[in-house]
Amino acid sequence: MDLFDSATTLTPIPVRDGELAWLAQLPLPWPNEIVLARLVAETDWREETVVVYGKRHLQPRLSAWHGERAYRYSGLSLAPQPFTPLLASIRAAVEAATGRDYNSVLLNYYRDGRDSMGMHSDNEPELGPDPAIASVSFGATRTFILRHKASKETIRLPLSDGSLLFMAGALQANWMHGINKTAQAVGPRVNLTFRKID
Repeated sequence: MDLFDSATTLTPIPVRDGELAWLAQLPLPWPNEIVLARLVAETDWREETVVVYGKRHLQPRLSAWHGERAYRYSGLSLAPQPFTPLLASIRAAVEAATGRDYNSVLLNYYRDGRDSMGMHSDNEPELGPDPAIASVSFGATRTFILRHKASKETIRLPLSDGSLLFMAGALQANWMHGINKTAQAVGPRVNLTFRKID
């Protein structure tokens, strides 16, 4: 069976030093294009400044933080906004698909191919030693890059409209991930990464 043809089951992706799984379409009561339009319209998007290698940079994308706890990364401290009804519905679907609980979500809005996400690991202390992170994408397909910290092995996954990528176990300790810029004409994409803040 082709991994990316599975539409109803969370399918493991073979990877060493961590856990990775894929669902082609997160079951929701609305079409993906409606979810994307609502996320873009209903979210209070911000362009944040982060510290990378001691220098301050504007993030090359828009973002928002919703949930029950504050979150810090790259010198940035995010106060949570409450879950909207739409985000609560998506969270319930993600929890049903992954069998995990989440109390927070980081939303990233990639407006076009010039928006990106630098290579990083979601390994902040408040996520715990083996964080479970569920990444849901709506809109244009973008290539998600995973790079092993020791071996430099690289995995590229096309994150398509409505898909769910589940990362758990020691993955954040051993791998980095990101989204590169692209010169190709691509439409907007909103990505939601659900996590549990202790």
